[in-house]
Amino acid sequence: MAAGLEETLAFQPRFDTDGLIPAIVTDARDGTVLMFAFMNAESLRLTQETGFAHFWSRSRRSLWKKGETSGELLKVAEILTDCDQDVLQVKAEPQGKGVSCHTGRRSCFYRRVDGQRLVFTDKG
Repeated sequence: MAAGLEETLAFQPRFDTDGLIPAIVTDARDGTVLMFAFMNAESLRLTQETGFAHFWSRSRRSLWKKGETSGELLKVAEILTDCDQDVLQVKAEPQGKGVSCHTGRRSCFYRRVDGQRLVFTDKG
């Protein structure tokens, strides 16, 4: 079998037509999914250089360092990519109080879909 993108050791992130790549952020300690965001080439570079998660805000159309104003930084433990290098998983150690969501919760994923309703899965 010829070594293709799935077997190469060269990091070649595949950004979409908007120059973005999805990034799933999980807690490096217990695997909890903390948040989902997009990175562009610059935010990925800054994340790798500084060791702290940076993202691209599609709504603000700007670069942002997670936790820069709140103190809820994400210290990167490791970055993984999927088989075709078009999605990243960022394993991070939450800093501050350990809050990753702008709502003040640990994770952005705090509601379960139950038919057409949402049910809270945390204590808020």
